[in-house]
Amino acid sequence: MAEVTHARVDAWCWAVRLFATRSAAGAACRAGHVRVNGERAKPATMVVPGDEVHVRGGERERLVVVQRTIVKRVGAPVAVTCYLDRSPAPVPRELAVVAGVRERGAGRPTKRERRQIEKLRGH
Repeated sequence: MAEVTHARVDAWCWAVRLFATRSAAGAACRAGHVRVNGERAKPATMVVPGDEVHVRGGERERLVVVQRTIVKRVGAPVAVTCYLDRSPAPVPRELAVVAGVRERGAGRPTKRERRQIEKLRGH
């Protein structure tokens, strides 16, 4: 395993499996979804042990503290030893808001229903 004293934040996030690909990690940095010690991080921002990395995106937010810096992707059991996860617990599925669900017949009428309403009104 290639352990170094400092690493680029995009390479480190990819190496410890916070992102599926290195390009996805870089894109998240450019979009402002990655912060290092509270500051917005560019892909080339360097991280050292002790830095706090906040990753926003996907289904939840991740807040991790760098324990070891690596630049090569490693297996999941090894990756977990490279950071301390301080992420908030995910919202239970029972409490998650489901958008776009409504009862049949509620809301705007369909084309068929509109024609039936017009027929009933005598138009």
